[in-house]
Amino acid sequence: MSGAATYGPPEAIARALAALTSVILGKPAQVRLCLACLLARGHLLIEDVPGVGKTTLAHALAQILGLQWQRVQFTSDLLPADIIGVSVFDRARQQFDFRRGPLFTQLLLADEVNRASPRTQSALLEAMEERQVSVDGHSWPLPQPFFVVATQNPHEQLGTFALPESQLDRFLMRVTLGYPDAAHERELLRGGERRELLAALPPALSAGDVLEAQQAVRQVHVSDPLLDYVQALIAASRAGTNTGPGLSPRAGQGLIRAAQAASYLAGRAAVLPEDVQQVLPAVAAHRLESREQTGAPGAGNDAVRLLQAVPVPV
Repeated sequence: MSGAATYGPPEAIARALAALTSVILGKPAQVRLCLACLLARGHLLIEDVPGVGKTTLAHALAQILGLQWQRVQFTSDLLPADIIGVSVFDRARQQFDFRRGPLFTQLLLADEVNRASPRTQSALLEAMEERQVSVDGHSWPLPQPFFVVATQNPHEQLGTFALPESQLDRFLMRVTLGYPDAAHERELLRGGERRELLAALPPALSAGDVLEAQQAVRQVHVSDPLLDYVQALIAASRAGTNTGPGLSPRAGQGLIRAAQAASYLAGRAAVLPEDVQQVLPAVAAHRLESREQTGAPGAGNDAVRLLQAVPVPV
């Protein structure tokens, strides 16, 4: 494929990336994926062991994007009404009034989402897919933009409930932070709590900026050879024997959107194969791995094998 023109991302987007990397040390690739996920109108799942900065990253995204946000700590006794809201009877008017829950925000931080019961987890399904909720026969639209940024601990830890496949599929990307390298860990030990830096960081974007960037991402060109490459990756995922049914058409659409966002952040007007390669593990791994593989060492190898098996178009 021929090279794509370079025009550079907007200055505000560059400031947002710089601010995020100043808080989350030594993880520029993961930070870039997170921002690409949100610009692609996707929802983000951050998975790792406690203490590596999952919640700090989620807080940083909320602060720097300049959006209204709410944080919900998911626990085993959390109920769907605690998230969505509840209808309360008004005796004076003899009718029910809907009291909106924390879900009605532009960015919902669902902290340790897999510590809630499957019933509560399912309360997010309609909101994440249709960006609305239905209560008592009425549909209530959610604010725009609307993102869910969820953190979860590995499934083998006590007190967790594995997210069902239908819930996992609502997340465009799953990102794992991992431990920092020695140099950045030393800086963390010397510098203290990273979350304290957030109060001093002004928002780099506004809700209007985010919506404008999302529209710009959709305009990033996707050529026919690039579509052939994505279709070949999807077909290869379905031909495997250990990955279940493979990637769905919805996953393929998400892969295209994520690659457009990666290209936009790189300052290109058209998607290149390396954009697809950059985002594929985060988009595909949680959809391909079996329940037995989830959270195990080497998770995501199925996505890597896809990249190795499918030739890059020229």
